[in-house]
Amino acid sequence: MQKIKLNDEVIVISGKDKGSTGTVTKVLNAKVLVAGLNLAKKHVRPNPNAGVTGGITEIEMPLAISNIAIYNPVTKKADRVGIRTNKDGIKERFFKSNDEAIV
Repeated sequence: MQKIKLNDEVIVISGKDKGSTGTVTKVLNAKVLVAGLNLAKKHVRPNPNAGVTGGITEIEMPLAISNIAIYNPVTKKADRVGIRTNKDGIKERFFKSNDEAIV
């Protein structure tokens, strides 16, 4: 079971976007894409056949999983994730600080 999953609310704990929060849009091996964070400028060549206009666009670049933490809305801080088996025998993720299950 992964500690960071798709659509998790995360906070950046190091790097140029430190302190920013966002939603995970894609999970790669050891990296994640977070909506609206870690933007880089990319030079795009025009392609009239595909309807692409040229210019400089901003795209989201992957962040290392070690540079983000899950955001706890109760404490409004970054938190660590634990994995446990609940009383029904199903694995669930929980916040380590207040022992609440992650929905």
